[in-house]
Amino acid sequence: MTQPRSEVPTPSLDTCPVARTVDIIGDRWSLLIVRDAFDGVRRFGDFLRSLGVARSMLTTRLRALVEAGILSVQPASDGTSYQEYVLTPQGRELFTLIVALRQWGEKYRFERRERHSTLIDTRTGKPLADLQPTTRDGRPVAPEDTQVVRPA
Repeated sequence: MTQPRSEVPTPSLDTCPVARTVDIIGDRWSLLIVRDAFDGVRRFGDFLRSLGVARSMLTTRLRALVEAGILSVQPASDGTSYQEYVLTPQGRELFTLIVALRQWGEKYRFERRERHSTLIDTRTGKPLADLQPTTRDGRPVAPEDTQVVRPA
């Protein structure tokens, strides 16, 4: 038998994957850098222009994302002396998170007729289907259908 969610103890931060993830990408600028990297932004100056963030803040966040293995620094693809920040395979796995945040924002952070950007499938030109957590066999699950199992 499982405990009702209200009685479940708060997870220890050292065993909680959400807490560890938020430590790396949980601030506004880190998430927006990752979003921009998915949108093709690669150079420091381009991130700076896109985000309107302070240069020192951008430097700090880019360094942390590189150290965390989410971005890598590579020579510029056009052969110039610039460096580019490119999503690593680990960083590319954040795509689902970015899509989930985008879809939640589209649904709840805009007025009914307010204009906003939309993420589309380039093959069909249509918006992506809403993300839905599923079991390994494809059955949709809701929060009440899940349980966090902590190490002993």
